[in-house]
Amino acid sequence: MLLAPMSWYEFVPGVTDTGFFNQHFIRDIGLVQLFIGVAFGVGMAKPELRIGLWTVATLWLSAHALFHLWEVAVGICTPSVIPRDFPAVTLPALIGIALTLWAFRCSRSSRRAFA
Repeated sequence: MLLAPMSWYEFVPGVTDTGFFNQHFIRDIGLVQLFIGVAFGVGMAKPELRIGLWTVATLWLSAHALFHLWEVAVGICTPSVIPRDFPAVTLPALIGIALTLWAFRCSRSSRRAFA
């Protein structure tokens, strides 16, 4: 998305169906995705920052997935886009939710062990 936005636009299934090529928009979203990846990476390396970083990243991923579902609910997109979008939109949100809940549970159990 950042290095070759036109290639990304043409390569990812369904993207060309969402509107005209917009290099600025694609790179904006690429930056967001980069920061989400960094947040998860830093959270893996620094457990004391994990819950905060992963929660914020997961909130964005979840809002993005809900936005895609909202577009279907109000008729902007047909339900056929749901399985197409699932791997790149909904699945990352679900993984983020699972990881963040796991981190929260681990943090709570660690605090109990020290109490």
